[in-house]
Amino acid sequence: MFRFEEPAYLYLLLLLPFLAAFYLYSNYRRRRNIRRFGDPELLAQLMPDVSKYRPDVKFWLIFAAIGLFSVLLARPQFGSKQETVKRKGVEVIIALDISNSMLAQDVQPSRLEKAKRLVSRLVDELDNDKVGMIVFAGDAFTQLPITSDYISAKMFLESISPSLISKQGTAIGEAINLATRSFTPQEGVGRAIIVITDGENHEGGAVEAAKAAAEKGIQVSVLGVGMPEGAPIPIEGTNDYRRDREGNVIVTRLNEAMCQEIAKDGKGIYVRVDNSNSAQKAINQEISKMAKSDVESKIYTDFNEQFQAIAWIILLLLLAEMLILDRKNPLFKNVHLFSNKK
Repeated sequence: MFRFEEPAYLYLLLLLPFLAAFYLYSNYRRRRNIRRFGDPELLAQLMPDVSKYRPDVKFWLIFAAIGLFSVLLARPQFGSKQETVKRKGVEVIIALDISNSMLAQDVQPSRLEKAKRLVSRLVDELDNDKVGMIVFAGDAFTQLPITSDYISAKMFLESISPSLISKQGTAIGEAINLATRSFTPQEGVGRAIIVITDGENHEGGAVEAAKAAAEKGIQVSVLGVGMPEGAPIPIEGTNDYRRDREGNVIVTRLNEAMCQEIAKDGKGIYVRVDNSNSAQKAINQEISKMAKSDVESKIYTDFNEQFQAIAWIILLLLLAEMLILDRKNPLFKNVHLFSNKK
């Protein structure tokens, strides 16, 4: 397993685009000023020892060294020893609706983005628990197998969008059945399925699936995203909305009655997700009530530092930058690697 011990230093990489932009702009200003003095080709002949390319090469060497230094500070490591540990926790599988109706903006910034932020905060609250992720629209598939790797969970969450599933619909029943089969075989562990959906275009079988899960000791809770009065569905990349065959704007509404029925038969809770944080608090409290048992997880307990190779590369880059002069070196007057001569 690869990781960064101090990942906060990777934010220094955000400075690199600004550094490159500043350098390119400075070059543009310099070339413009040269053109004011006269013809650039004539000036180049008057200054034969000045290289056009050497300053650029020197800058990009320093640029690469700064980027690698940021990575070095973050302390890259590879796991070298894996152990199985037991911790008190539960298993939670999140089934997230990614149908087009989840793009509606009656909840800000949109139903889907609000749901993703809620899931991200939910993962942050987990402690010694396992989490899995299923996405569904007209079909359902596993986005993340159940794991205790919360970093991976949040990475997979960022990549979720309606484009992952082409078939439209709201196959809640299929998602619950898939989630029921996705838990570990370990006995005595509290298990919960959290369905996040607007419930629209429901395809049937969801209540039966929730009841079957509850009979196996799996709690099914539902977070209903949106407002009953509904909202139009924006078309991504445009200022227009989705329309029916007659040209009327489609309004998508939260099917709250269906969501409540699924949660009731799944022995869980129903909470509407609005523009407040009430849903987050409610689902966290529900998970905390669940009986926690020993959850087995394979984790890396020993890591080897990998900064040495990066440090050598940085050293070589800096050494190369020092050896390359802004002007042509007299010792290599017949070598035109960085000059304009042909």
